[in-house]
Formats: sequence, C-alpha cells, structure tokens
Amino acid sequence: MSRPPKRCRWPRNPLAIAYHDKEWGVPVRNDRKLFEFLILEGAQAGLSWDTVLAKRENYRRAMRGFDFEKVSKFNGKEKRKLLADPGIVRNRAKIESAVVNARGVLALRKEFGSFSRYVWSFQDQGAEALSKDLKRRGFNFVGPTIMYAFMQATGMVNDHEKTCFRWRELDAKR
Repeated sequence: MSRPPKRCRWPRNPLAIAYHDKEWGVPVRNDRKLFEFLILEGAQAGLSWDTVLAKRENYRRAMRGFDFEKVSKFNGKEKRKLLADPGIVRNRAKIESAVVNARGVLALRKEFGSFSRYVWSFQDQGAEALSKDLKRRGFNFVGPTIMYAFMQATGMVNDHEKTCFRWRELDAKR
C-alpha cells in the first residue's frame, strides 16, 4: 500500500487538496487565467481561501469565464445581478473592483502586449512593487498581501514547503 504524498499543511479538505496538488504555484502565463486569480484573490480579502475556492465555479459563471473584455463592459444592471447572486461574495466594492480591474487588464495588454508580460516583470521585485504599480494604475483590491497570494497562486514564487512533493517539481519549472 502506498503512502499519501507529503504536502503542505494548509489544504485540509478535498477541494483545497486538489487545488494544492494540481494548481497552486504552477506558473501561469495565460492572461485570462491570471485575471481569474486576480479576481479570486481580491474576493478572498477578509475571508478564507476555502470560502472562495468553494465559490470558484459560481465566479466562473458570473464573470463570463473570467473574460476580462466582457467583464469590463458590465453595467449597473449586471452589477446588481451579481450583488444578488448567492454563489459569489456579494460585496459591492469587490464586484466593482472586478469591473475596474478588467478595464485595467485591457489597458495593460495594450501597453505591454499581455497582462502576463506585465505581472511577470514583477517576479523579482515582489508583491509590494506590483501592488504599488497596480494601485497607481487604478486597480482595486490589490494590496501587498493580496498580491503576494496572487504571486503564490500563479507560480511567481514557490511557497510550497520544502518537504512537499510539489516543491521540487515546481522549483524546477521556475
């Protein structure tokens, strides 16, 4: 009988374990996927990651597959619909930030060619520098703590415990 793999201590339920084992810390270069993590990490502010992870599929539906072009065009009616959606975090400021940040992603793509190129340029500068620059550009829910979680999730930093089976695999990909 084989032993379960040694993993980080934080995943404690099947959804979190699957996320940890397959996604967390894997380098992400796709703009839409990066936007997804930007929205989800912002939604987490003041909540547990387990809460947001459990609502992820609802977010995917509500945010049109995390299509930043579509989200950037959400109007008052669509925002009110989101506020009434029990499947997501119904916080007016977080919903508004998704729209504002979608517009910001479009501007960054125009300036840098991709959202990915922009965010990855901060890999060695850190979360504080990324946060400061995003705020300067009008993004919301992008404080240093949120941006560090974003960098962890998207593989910009490898914060798997060194005894975790994912640490060595992912360290080789960076």
